[in-house]
Parts: sequence; C-alpha cells; structure tokens
Amino acid sequence: MSGPTTGAAAPPSPGARGRRELTYAVLLCLAGAGLAFWAVTRTWSVELTSRASLPPTRHARTGADLLPWVSALALVGLAGGGAVLATRGRVRRLLGALLALAGLAVAAGGGYGLTEGGVSRQWPALVLAGGLVAAAGGGFTALRGGDWPAMGARYERSARSAAPSRADRPAVERGTRDAWEALDRGEDPTVS
Repeated sequence: MSGPTTGAAAPPSPGARGRRELTYAVLLCLAGAGLAFWAVTRTWSVELTSRASLPPTRHARTGADLLPWVSALALVGLAGGGAVLATRGRVRRLLGALLALAGLAVAAGGGYGLTEGGVSRQWPALVLAGGLVAAAGGGFTALRGGDWPAMGARYERSARSAAPSRADRPAVERGTRDAWEALDRGEDPTVS
C-alpha cells in the first residue's frame, strides 16, 4: 500500500503564466465592456404624456438615449479587448491604460445614471459594474501586459508570401499569352 505523495507540483512556466494572464485580461475587458453595452441599450426610463381624453403615450428611453457616449466607449472597450491580442510590449501597455480610462468613463456614466431621478436603478448599476470590470482588465494589461506573449509568427506575412514571383505562378495567372504558349508546347497552363 502506498501513501499519499508529498511532492509539490511544479510551478507553471513563465510562458504559460503569461498566456493565462493575457486570457484573463482579455476576458475581463470583453465581459465588462459587453455587459456595459448591453445594459446601456436597455430601457432606463419611461415617460408618460397625458392627452386630454386619449390614453397617455409612453416614451421609453434607453441609457444610450440619455448618455450616448457611454455606448460608444463600451464599443471602444470591446474593440480594445480584441486589440490586446494583436499588440505587444509598450503598445499593449499603452492600450491597457487607454482601456482602463475608457472603463472608468463607462463606470462614471453608470454612476451618473444612478443619480438621475426617474431612472431604473438596475441598468445603470450594471453599466457601473461593467465599466469597473473593463477598467480592471485594462489596468491589469497596463501593469503586466508588456511581458505577455504576442501572436505567433504564423500570423505575420512574410515578404515571399506577400508577392509571389511571376515565374512561380501558373501560366493562366501570368496572362493569356503565356497560357496559349504553354498549350502550344503541350503543357498544362494551370500548373506551374
């Protein structure tokens, strides 16, 4: 019978830790900005206008109607969350700082909505929470993002793949004359 092993698990490699932190930061930015954008598009207030002998009219107003800049900043947060993946080094850290500021501005919009009279409290509170979550993701990126891994080289175009030489392409792609000349020689013009 063997007893439990007392060996400690090996700590994660720096590369694995960086990828995990990158994933957390991107998810925080996307989830926070997505929550804020969704909440700002909900109905925050309903105004009833009475009309003499007719039923009153309802005019629903969303958070985007009341504070249009909040939805714009939430969309910036969504786009920036994806851009964190495509950047590296100082640019990523600068992007993180901008995302933190955008998240704080979204949170301020939610806080302002909470102070307004006649406004439902749940949607501005969700905008506030989403803005704070997005700001946390941006702040985390600004502090730690310089050391995280970047996209692999497989996503970057090399000079050779960007512009293949004329001779490497099949005769059909080089031009009609080359295709006819290849046929005259008895060659298949679709194969280089």
